[in-house]
Amino acid sequence: MENVFQEIMTENFPEIEKKKPTQIQDAHRVPGKMNPRRPTPRHIIIKLANTNDKIRILKAARERQKVTYKGTPIRLATDFSTETHQARREWDEIFKVMQRKGLDPRILYPARLSIKIEGEIGNFTDQKKTKGIYLHQTSNARNAKGSTVKIKK
Repeated sequence: MENVFQEIMTENFPEIEKKKPTQIQDAHRVPGKMNPRRPTPRHIIIKLANTNDKIRILKAARERQKVTYKGTPIRLATDFSTETHQARREWDEIFKVMQRKGLDPRILYPARLSIKIEGEIGNFTDQKKTKGIYLHQTSNARNAKGSTVKIKK
């Protein structure tokens, strides 16, 4: 993992590596095992020894806008705080129900749910209101036969 990170750094940010080499505290892949039914790339989680290195790398990635690994575009992202991670997990139940119904939900930063119903996009921050709106709108959509569903924003 460390070698992959070093290759990314030298390919995209040689000026950062020349000034001060980045020290890696820990590196691993997630998930631990590949799922043959889901051939998506695995994430590489890297913990740096110095927080300032992380800030410098992410700032340089935003400025550069296109980060690559052996010519293939990749994304660099920061980690979530424990509070943000917990707030996002609270949407799991609603997210899964909406996904089963084919609504293509998304969780936006920090912890908002975005759904698209009949061409309109709605963003929600309160789980209780979202449950009520979802139940009301899906029943109306089934009963209305062709009428549009309005999303409260």
